[in-house]
Amino acid sequence: MPIFENLSGRLTSSLRKISGRTSLSETNIRDTLRQVRIALIEADVSLSVVKEIVEQIKDRALGQEVKNSLTPGQQFLKIVQAELTTLMGSKNEALNLSVQPPAVILIAGLQGAGKTTTAAKLAKLLIERDKKKVMLVSADVYRPAAIKQLEILSSEVNAKFFESKNTQKPEKIVQAAMQDAKKSFVDVLIVDTAGRLHVDSEMMSELSRIQFSCEPIETLFVLDAMTGQDASNTAAEFSRQLSLTGIILTKADGDARGGAALTVKKISGKPIKFLGVGEKIDDLESFHPERIASRILGMGDMLGLIEEAERKVDKHKAQKLASKFIRGKTFDLEDLRDQLHQMRDMGGMSGMIEKLPGFGNMPNVTQQSNAINQFARMEVIIDSMTPAERRNPDILNGSRKRRITRGSGTTIQDLNRLVKQYKQMGKMMKRMKGRDMGNMMRGLVAKHTPPKGGY
Repeated sequence: MPIFENLSGRLTSSLRKISGRTSLSETNIRDTLRQVRIALIEADVSLSVVKEIVEQIKDRALGQEVKNSLTPGQQFLKIVQAELTTLMGSKNEALNLSVQPPAVILIAGLQGAGKTTTAAKLAKLLIERDKKKVMLVSADVYRPAAIKQLEILSSEVNAKFFESKNTQKPEKIVQAAMQDAKKSFVDVLIVDTAGRLHVDSEMMSELSRIQFSCEPIETLFVLDAMTGQDASNTAAEFSRQLSLTGIILTKADGDARGGAALTVKKISGKPIKFLGVGEKIDDLESFHPERIASRILGMGDMLGLIEEAERKVDKHKAQKLASKFIRGKTFDLEDLRDQLHQMRDMGGMSGMIEKLPGFGNMPNVTQQSNAINQFARMEVIIDSMTPAERRNPDILNGSRKRRITRGSGTTIQDLNRLVKQYKQMGKMMKRMKGRDMGNMMRGLVAKHTPPKGGY
C-alpha cells in the first residue's frame, strides 16, 4: 500500500544486499543499518524510536543467533522483521466484545480523520465477519450532515440506525440509543462522535461525558495516516485524557510515509486494531503487525490475501484452496490463475499485489499503469499450458517453453519470471504451513462445508 511504498523500497534494496551473504561482519552490518536508519527517518519515524530499533537490531545481529546460523544473511532479515513487528505491537489486538450486550464501541478523533465512514466500515465488518447485530448512532450534534451521512451508511451496511437530532445533548443521545439497543437485542452499538480541527478542552470534556454515560468496552481513536509523525503525538495526547483501548489508522491508501503506523503504538501505548485501506465500505482490515512487517520487507502477506479472497471472492474456490493446503498438496499454477482471475474481476488488483510474496519490492508497483496488464499476461501464459504443466511446472523444458510462449504471444523471459514468482509463493506457503495458515485453512473448510444432511 502507498503508506509503506517508499519505506519498503528503501529497506528491501538495502537488505537484499545482505540477505544472501554466508557471513556477516560488523562493517557490512553497520553499513546496512545506516540504510535502515535513513529509510526509517524518511518514513517520518521519530528519531528516538529510530535510534532504539536500530540499536536493538544491531545487538541481535552481532549476537550468537546470527553467528551460529547457517544462513546469517537470512537470519539478519528475520531480525529486522521481528523488530519491526515488535515496534508495531507484536500481534493483532482484537476487539473485546465480551460484555452483556450491547457492547458499546466509542469512535473518537479529529475532524477529517474519517470517523463516520470508519464507524460504518466497522459495522459492516462485524455484521459480515462476526455475524453481529449492529446499531449505529451519531452524537455529532454540530454537523447535521454527519447524522444524515451515518443514516445513509447504516442502510448501506445493513445496520440499525438510531435517529438523533442536533438539538439534543450528545450524552443523552447515547443513553437513549443504549436503551433502544437493549430492546432491539443488538449485539454492538457503535457511537460516532464530533471532531475538532485540533485537541481542545471543550472536545475532550464532551468525549469524557459521553464515555462516562455509556461505559464503552472499546474506545477507538481514528487517526489519519497522512498526518505522519504528528498523528502519533495526537494519539498520545488523546490517550492521556481519554481511556482509549485502540487505534484505527485511516487513509493508508494515500501518499503517506508510514511513520504513524510504525510509531503510534510506541508513542501512545495503544495498539492499532484496524487499518483503513481505501474508500470502499469494505476497505477495513484487522491490523496484524507481523503481516505488515512482512509486506514492508517485500515478503508478501499470503494470510491477508486469503482472508481478503475469502471475504470478497468465490467462496467455493477459497474452500478448494484451503482443502488442498490441509491435505498437503502443492499450490499449483491453476490455483495461481484462479487467484489472479478473481482479483481482476473484483477490481482490486493493485491493492492485492503487495500481498503476493516477491511483488512487494517491485518499485512503485501499485502506481504502474500497466500492472493489470502484467497480471493478464501471466494468466495468458498459464492458459497456454497443458493441465500437467500447470500442476507441475518442473517438467517445462525448452520445447515446451517455446510452445507456450508462441501460444501466449509472450517471451521466454516472461515465462521464466512467472515460474520464479510461483516458486517463491510455494516456498512462502510451505514456510507458513502448520502455523496460523493451517488453522485458518481448517476454519475456511469448516465454514463452507455443509453439515450432514445439507443445510
